[in-house]
Formats: sequence, structure tokens, C-alpha cells
Amino acid sequence: MLAEIWPYMTETRTITLGAAAIAVVASFSAGAYLAGGYRAPQGGVFTVGDAVAAPEAVPGPTATPAPAANIVELLETQLKAVKVEVASERDFPIEKSAVGSIDFNEEMLTQVFTQYQGRIADLFAKVGDEVKKGQPLFTIDSPDLVQASSTLISSAAVLELTTRNLERLRMLYAARAAAQKDFEQATSDNRTAQGAYRAARDAVRIFGKSDVEIDRIVEERRVDPILVVPSPISGRITARNASPGLLVQPGSQPAPFAVADVSTMWMLANVAESDSPAFKVGQRVTVSVMAHPGRVFEGRISTIGSIVDPITHRVLVRSEIDDPNHELRSGMFANFVIRTGEPIRSVAVPLDGVVREGDGTMTVWVTADRRRFTMRSVKVGLLRDGYYQILEGLRSGELVATEGALFLSNALSIAAR
Repeated sequence: MLAEIWPYMTETRTITLGAAAIAVVASFSAGAYLAGGYRAPQGGVFTVGDAVAAPEAVPGPTATPAPAANIVELLETQLKAVKVEVASERDFPIEKSAVGSIDFNEEMLTQVFTQYQGRIADLFAKVGDEVKKGQPLFTIDSPDLVQASSTLISSAAVLELTTRNLERLRMLYAARAAAQKDFEQATSDNRTAQGAYRAARDAVRIFGKSDVEIDRIVEERRVDPILVVPSPISGRITARNASPGLLVQPGSQPAPFAVADVSTMWMLANVAESDSPAFKVGQRVTVSVMAHPGRVFEGRISTIGSIVDPITHRVLVRSEIDDPNHELRSGMFANFVIRTGEPIRSVAVPLDGVVREGDGTMTVWVTADRRRFTMRSVKVGLLRDGYYQILEGLRSGELVATEGALFLSNALSIAAR
């Protein structure tokens, strides 16, 4: 039967279907369905040449409309899990960051040596102690001080002798009982003795003896072999290599003590070669350390290395950090942040309001009535103080979930299963 009606189906002209033709087509359709499972074209529209006929729709079961994609509607009891706020703008500074360590300011670090050879007698400080300028650190038993004190005592005795001799000859010369040359010789000897005495006092003063102590040596005619070595600056004891009985010499390493002025510390950071052009000497920096969470220390870049490490391709950047309360310690791990440009003002969403999806996209949840939420893909930029910079996908003033975004994403995933 298909062969008999096929010429009529392939003619390119309008065919008027009468009752017989409809019966033929109907019987053909039924036979084809029983023989080979023929199915009518989608929508029940048949096309014969240029003629199109639409059969009557057969009533079927009513389909349930599919839920809108990426939309979650919360129940009254679920609203407490989500916090909604108006998306606002914040300033995002343009910054570069690196990691590094804290070290002593070597420009304010002093090695304390003794000026003369001797054996250490007593120690008055230990590592970590805060000392003032002039505070005694240790004493040594110095043979050089003994020699200088002996010279002082001898010169004082010679001065006293020449002074008495000069006075006696002055009286005799006034009474014309002494020759003029004897008087002049006595005057010269006295002046020489005065010079030697002053030089001997200065020699003892170099050892750190005060005028009162020098006068006591002269008066008591007793040699004091103990040499006091004071701290040349105020600061913190960073190293001690001294012990009682140790023989020390001027300039002999290691120094008995090392004292550092810790009012400023160094922050040493190795920055990426590509970031190095953004750094300039004098730029302000902020430093945070794990030992003081939430604290920020201020400073300035003091030195930028002139050599790039050929292995790591990083450049040394050194900054001086203010530490008036002496809270930083050498060797602390630190984070280094420097502002290299003017801040950018952008729409911001808290960290808990942004979700990273499985495919790597970043999404937020926006709403108009605080109950029905729609997931929206966004492009994020900087992360600062717990806020993401939103570059695309969200406008200022829109209502957005700032807490519970992950809850909404999980709810959507469960509904999609």
C-alpha cells in the first residue's frame, strides 16, 4: 500500500485531503505503527508535499513544571542560616607582599671589646638584658692599668718633690741666697713634672677611671688593677662570649659582648624579580609577625639589593621597622606588605559570601525579597581584610548573601540530584 500512495506523497503541490484520503493516511499510519513502530513527527504535524495538516492533540497526563535553574527558596526556619546585606563599595589598596625575617639593625649593633689586655674578673650582664649607655658589662684584671696607675703615682711623687724644691729656691733666691740658674732649673723641673703628672692622669682616665678614682689612687698610693668595661650604647645584649678568667685582648674575635639598639629592627625580604621595579627606597611598609597576631609594625625601605639571585630570581629588600616597645626578635618570620599605588574603590563581598564552585568559578547569591536566592557567577579581584573585590557580576546596592552562601550552594546541589 505504501508503494501505491508514495507518488501522491512526493508531488510538490497542494493536496486536498477528503474523507477517503484521510482514511488511507490513517490506515497507513496505523499499519506502519503496528509493523515498524512508526512515530508521528514532533508536535503531531504531518508534512505532505507543500500541504501541512495538524491532527487534534490527544489529552495526556499534565507535566510538572521544572524548577528554575540556580534558584533556591528558603523556608522560614532556614532564613537564620543566611545573612543578607546590601553590596557596598570598599577601597582596595594596590600592594605587593613578600615573606621574610626580622634581624638586628646592624648599623646600630656594637661589638664591645676591651681596650687593653687582661683577664675577665666579673660579669654584670647576660643575653637579653636591656642596658643603658655607660652601664658596666664586665671587669678585667688589667696589667696595663697597673702600669698606668704606677706611673701616675710616681709622677705625682715627682711633682710633689719638684714643687717643694721650687718653693724653697724661690725663697732663697728672693733672699739672694741662691743662684738664679738654680731657681730657673727648679722651675723647669717643676713644669716637667706637672706635664708628666697630667699625662699620667690622662692615661689612667682612658681606662675608664673618674677624677675621683684617680685622686684616690694618688692619695692612697694604691694601684687599682680592675678595669671596668661599660656599654657604649643603650640597647639589648644580643651575644655574650665572656666568662670569668677568660683572657681578652683588644679587637680579638669574638667580642666579649654585643649590644644592639633595638628601637629599630631590620626586615629582610626576598621579593620576586618581576615585582622589584615597584619598590623604591623610602617607601612605607607594614610588617606583621606570627608572634603578635593583629599587630602591624610600620617602617620604610632602606636598601634594595643590586643583585638578582640567579637561582631563585629574587631581590633582597631591607626595611627599617620601628619597634619602640622592643617586641620584635631577631629570626622572627614576618610578612612584608608595601603599597605601590593608589587604592581602587570596588564592590566588595565578605569572604563568607563568595563560593568557589567545583569548576573553579566564583559565585555569590543575590536576592530581591530575602527569601528567594539566585546564584550568580562573579569575577573576583583582590582579597583584603576579609573582603573580596568583585570586578564583574554584581552591582553596588544589590542584596547579597554575606553569610551562608555555602549553605545555599549545598542546598542547590541537593535539589539537583
